[in-house]
Amino acid sequence: MDSGLYVVATAIGNFGDMSQRAIEVLQNADLIAAEDTRHSQRLLQFFAIDTPIMAYHDHSDDRALQRIDRCLAEGGRVALVSDAGTPLISDPGYRLVRHVQDSGFAVYPLPGPCAAIAALSVSGLPTDRFLFEGFLPAREGARGNRLAALAAEPMTLIFYEAPHRVDASLQAMVAAFGGDREAVLARELTKTFETIKRGPLSELAQFVSEDNNQQKGEIVLIVAGQPKVEQDIDAQVSALLQRLAQELPAKKAAAVVADWSGLRKKQLYEHLLALKQE
Repeated sequence: MDSGLYVVATAIGNFGDMSQRAIEVLQNADLIAAEDTRHSQRLLQFFAIDTPIMAYHDHSDDRALQRIDRCLAEGGRVALVSDAGTPLISDPGYRLVRHVQDSGFAVYPLPGPCAAIAALSVSGLPTDRFLFEGFLPAREGARGNRLAALAAEPMTLIFYEAPHRVDASLQAMVAAFGGDREAVLARELTKTFETIKRGPLSELAQFVSEDNNQQKGEIVLIVAGQPKVEQDIDAQVSALLQRLAQELPAKKAAAVVADWSGLRKKQLYEHLLALKQE
């Protein structure tokens, strides 16, 4: 292993999801910087890893940073881990990465488990474009304002939520997005009591409200984006489309007008076909 900071993804619940490379890096590192040493010790004990470990998180003082700096300056290897999953995802560890890079040391990624991506992969919602929001504000007013700002977002939305706030957050989502908006509750992924449930927001909110067990553990909420509402094709656009179709193939004409108008190419093409059938 070369000297540098290794950003190591760890299991989000099932230790069997640890990669062999991640285990080897943790075994051979000179120092492990962990979000919570007590939490990470369980993982290290499971794999019989006795590498020295220290706490590093958003509230760490300069002494923690200096210890990491000394290790790297001496040619050492430091492994950064969070409580679970990929470090820096909804986590302020990027400050350490920037500091290490600015100090002239290398930073190496070890990809692996991530609760947000794991939940998205089994959500049954569109995955081509998504927006990771992390944790919503804890206060009711700020939470409602943030959700209102996202109401028209067309991309699939991914949230992390604390178990004691999931009920209130789902109720706030119903108010902001409407009860019919499709969403997914992904709870305790890869663990014994894993729950994955998709349905309208109103049904999910009721499901969680009526079952205290759903208000426990690690929770990911995924909400479908705002469906696009097709604009009507006005007379000017229709006339331009028909004129271009006299010079170009129908699909090409539709593509040109789509770029100009912002309307969907499929909608314009279908409009041309409908005109030919009249």
